[in-house]
Amino acid sequence: MHVTITGRNLEVTTALRRYAAEKLGKVEKFLDTSMTAHVVLSVEKYRQIAEVTLRARDLTIRAEESTPDLYASLDLVVDKIERQIQRYKGRIIRHWARGVARGGGPRRGAVAALAEEPEEESAPRVVKVKRFAIKPATVDEALLQMNLLGHAFFVFQNAVSDQVNVLYRRHDGQYGLIEPEH
Repeated sequence: MHVTITGRNLEVTTALRRYAAEKLGKVEKFLDTSMTAHVVLSVEKYRQIAEVTLRARDLTIRAEESTPDLYASLDLVVDKIERQIQRYKGRIIRHWARGVARGGGPRRGAVAALAEEPEEESAPRVVKVKRFAIKPATVDEALLQMNLLGHAFFVFQNAVSDQVNVLYRRHDGQYGLIEPEH
């Protein structure tokens, strides 16, 4: 696994690099593909934040945790990544099991046995669909509209690039903009 560690408002020590790489190395056993991880360690007042973005083939997993101790933040964020990977693998196994129940699939015994394990939490599903007309707007106009509506995000057609963008409110109170790549 290739691990990149970045520090914001702090100097990343060798011990901290080694600890982060060791913790993320334990995640590697869950996926049988090459992975890259980008770790951002930052300090904001009394909060010590660990953010991890893990990429494996077409899967991207991101988690963030903050505590008064950076090592504890790393522990918690790696635990969160592990849970996300296990949830993802559980969905794949259930998908395979449905094929096995219909008579398909080469791993009949192993997959069926895994599928019989009780599910800890129900799978997320779409419970509401909302349709609306997308109007061209600048980023400033979209920001104003989002705040007027009191929403945490806003989907709009960027008047400058003519592409669909998503404006969202970040945890730190700032705003983020998602734009499609060209």
